[in-house]
Amino acid sequence: MNHREIIRDLWTIGGLALMLIAAGLGLRDPWPADEPRFALIAHDMVATGQWLFPQVGGDLYPDKPPLFMWLIAAFYWLTGSLRLSFLLPSLLAGLGTLMLVYDLGRRLWGREAGRWAALALLFAVQFTLQAKRAQIDMVLVFFTTLSLYAFLRYLLLGHGVKWWALGGLAAGLGVITKGVGFLPFLVLLPYAYARRKQWTLPHVGTGWTWAIAPAAFVVAIGLWLVPMLLAVAGSGDPSLIAYRDEILLQQTAQRYTAAWHHHQPFYYYLTVIVSLWLPLAILVPWLAPRWKEKVLAHDARVLLLLAWIVLVLIFFSASPGKRGVYIFPALPALALLSGEWLKHLAQRKGVQRAGAIFSTLVVLVCAAAFVFLTWIQPERAAELIEKAGGNILPPLAVIAVLGAIMLAVLKARRGLLATACVMSIVWLVFSVVVSPQINGGRSAGSFVDKLEAAADPARDLGLVGYKEQFLLHLQRPIVNFGHARWREGPAETYDAARWLNEAPNRQLLVNESQLDPCFISARQAVDVGSSSGDRWILVSAPASAECARQGSPDKVFQYRPR
Repeated sequence: MNHREIIRDLWTIGGLALMLIAAGLGLRDPWPADEPRFALIAHDMVATGQWLFPQVGGDLYPDKPPLFMWLIAAFYWLTGSLRLSFLLPSLLAGLGTLMLVYDLGRRLWGREAGRWAALALLFAVQFTLQAKRAQIDMVLVFFTTLSLYAFLRYLLLGHGVKWWALGGLAAGLGVITKGVGFLPFLVLLPYAYARRKQWTLPHVGTGWTWAIAPAAFVVAIGLWLVPMLLAVAGSGDPSLIAYRDEILLQQTAQRYTAAWHHHQPFYYYLTVIVSLWLPLAILVPWLAPRWKEKVLAHDARVLLLLAWIVLVLIFFSASPGKRGVYIFPALPALALLSGEWLKHLAQRKGVQRAGAIFSTLVVLVCAAAFVFLTWIQPERAAELIEKAGGNILPPLAVIAVLGAIMLAVLKARRGLLATACVMSIVWLVFSVVVSPQINGGRSAGSFVDKLEAAADPARDLGLVGYKEQFLLHLQRPIVNFGHARWREGPAETYDAARWLNEAPNRQLLVNESQLDPCFISARQAVDVGSSSGDRWILVSAPASAECARQGSPDKVFQYRPR
């Protein structure tokens, strides 16, 4: 193997990925969903020194383990810029995942297969989207891909037991990123089948060595779990005990078996694959017969990867709660499974034509949207511009024009290259042009400016049902009544009503949908405006006396922006 060629591949893939993923870095603030919450937690970790128990607005946050927040906090501590640091973990995880896919594809099938697999992954919509967002899933996917990478080097290539151990360690780190980090262990099921059927496999695993990966898995989880449990046991604090029980029980087993939101039908993930896994999903009809042929020929490489993808889909489909990002860990495996055949499929006219059709549709959608909003429904355009906080029409025109030029130059015979070029144009225009324009509206920065102007600086300000992005932009101390209490019914509004009525120098920001019944008769209601899909009203006492009587003082949190 020519190491210069490998280095050249890595520079090419890494440079292209850096251009697409890092474009716009530092030009926007955290956006919902999820980004403001994780950025706020990380910011407060650095400000308070409390890293073991994540908090949102002073309230404990038991929904996710803390590793992802630790990474953002570490970069914030190093850079001093939250705008820069909140996206760095996803950026680096995305680059790392591409390198792992390239290297494993190279080792299993050859250098060209690895290169095609990495490029197929890079241009998959969900991959680039998640690598450019500060949600937890890109870092999770890095750890699950690293674990699968290490397991397959051990099980398929017969490399040393250190890879078996690394796979377990990476899966454990995945668990303390997001609970489903154990997924790579599912690859042992098709592996056991292949061994039982006496497929050609290297001889690995003698007695106690099979325990190494599970032991490394437990050790990795213990890096967070043991200190957390000791701290809870040593404190005797009821709130920390509730945090422990919530994160270990309700946010894991109960969330899977009896999810309280995001309910979708069993087939939901098929719709995710045919939309967010584009353009790679287009090629599955050409790839599937080749996978079948290889499985029938007892090719363990194809069996293990394909069966693992299917097991991941079955695992998440069995839960009533479903989100598109849940099956994201399977996407790198699909790209890896495709690389060996993409180099041949690229020579077929039908495949190139499919790429040309896809890229043409992207261009036509942008052009049609521009025409429709500019000449047919200009009032609708005005609504979108106001809601977005920026004029999105010129970027649509830019994408349509540049995309059309690429299609004219490359033509149908180079449809896959046209797809890569058009998708690159979309990501670059959105990152560098659109994102800075709409940042004020998406980040709630503009809304918070209105709130600061409307709220009396001499009176205490409370927030009911607030959004985390508000706390990122506020410059004054506030009171809140706990984070994400929607599962408790009206309890939060009762607590807020009690707080509002207890002193005359208080004011409350309330979601319009929560005004009735507790605040419908409150004085001096001021419409602050819309943010995050809701309308917000600033009210003063009195709140409903009946609501106030049912309120509790135990859920009142003082938060001072730092």
